Amino acid sequence: MSIQELLARRPDLWQGRVAQDLAPAGVPTGHAALDRELPWGGWPPGSLSELLGEQPADGFGLVLPALARLSAQSRWLLLVDPPLQPFAPALAAQGVGLERLVLVSAGERCAWAAEQGLRSGACAAVLLWGGRWDATALRRLQLAAAAGEALAFLFRDPGAARQPSPAALRLQVQTAPTGYRVTVLKQRGGRAGAVLHLPFTGAVAPQEAGDAQLRSKVRAV
Repeated sequence: MSIQELLARRPDLWQGRVAQDLAPAGVPTGHAALDRELPWGGWPPGSLSELLGEQPADGFGLVLPALARLSAQSRWLLLVDPPLQPFAPALAAQGVGLERLVLVSAGERCAWAAEQGLRSGACAAVLLWGGRWDATALRRLQLAAAAGEALAFLFRDPGAARQPSPAALRLQVQTAPTGYRVTVLKQRGGRAGAVLHLPFTGAVAPQEAGDAQLRSKVRAV
């Protein structure tokens, strides 16, 4: 087995600048310009990604295309302590399969709940918001994502950019009337500093019809 193959099995290790063809294939983001900028060609697999935004919903819309893709598979999508109640009709309009979506209210144990979901192997992606994160807690999330071969998305405020993080990818996301302004703060194996203007994908307006039925399909625990 080559050294490149060995390193590819350890996404928790920083390897400096990695050639595009040596990076493991990621999950397409749904934004071609962003995929081209990232060494994985999408969200880094089995890794922690941080999305920093002023508003709680900033960044969530950016990951919706990937969630829609993943919800067509057999594993779960876990939302841990979202700051706002997800609007099921809008998620369905974006192609997210609500039958694969689980909401978790964990309070002070949100980090523990996210880690368990990531390590379980039953989740394709785990999303969590806010909280105060030290290096140890972030490291545990990264290792759990690698162990469960899942995507971990942590939504934080912009001030978190001043703190170091083991996350494979850190993006600052600002929502504009027509799309997103995304700044690459860090990417393992690639350059930081790129600023991308990405249009919204698909319709985001909620569908009023069937609201109650759609809400009932979002599992809460």
